Amino acid sequence: MKRFIVDEKVFQALPGYCVGVVAARGVDNGSVHEGIARMLEENAAGFAARFGEVNVRELPSVAAYRGAFTKLGMNPNKFMCSIEALTKRVQKSGHLPHINPIVDVGNAFSLKYQLPMGAHDIDRLESEGMAIRFSTPQDHFLGMGETQAEDMPEGELVYVSGHTVKTRRWIWRQSEDGKITEGTSHIFFPIDGFEGVNQKEVVTARDALADFLRQELRCEVWTGYVDVSHPVFDFLWT
Repeated sequence: MKRFIVDEKVFQALPGYCVGVVAARGVDNGSVHEGIARMLEENAAGFAARFGEVNVRELPSVAAYRGAFTKLGMNPNKFMCSIEALTKRVQKSGHLPHINPIVDVGNAFSLKYQLPMGAHDIDRLESEGMAIRFSTPQDHFLGMGETQAEDMPEGELVYVSGHTVKTRRWIWRQSEDGKITEGTSHIFFPIDGFEGVNQKEVVTARDALADFLRQELRCEVWTGYVDVSHPVFDFLWT
């Protein structure tokens, strides 16, 4: 059985860390979905209109992750967290390109709730599933669009499956083998947050995403919540 687990050392480094979890099975990600495309366009335009003159790094929804990067020893100006990168891009252009339904859904919900939201192909995970832990020298990473994998330094917070790093520097850069394609049908969405900061938004976004996937994409959906007291989520169908 594959599972998602957050190592206890992560909770020690980031007190209050939590992850809202959505897992979907049976998604048709190869078809055109006009409703999703329209939702992404509306959410992007809405964010740009509302926050067009704001320094996004000062938004509470972004500042929390910048602070976490600093605590982890990662310069948030050099390694921009995914939610800051996404919101800055939308702030400048007012739109995002359409990739495929699942990527578009993730981007639309990230903008709506101002939360980092990943998407991973469950079928491409190793047999043990996925973990958030600190890297070891045995780990390796293939950057998006690259052909040569790079060895990992020790002690970097990563999303990882086996020894294959899916996302470097926690929520900074996704791997080539972690991308969602038109053939992806089993998907895992982690929504990173912090108790006492944006836990309510994490849970609300999780439930809204799950309902949307059930209603619009007609797939099976499971939800979970990972924190220091419940660090494991099982993919029950694997």
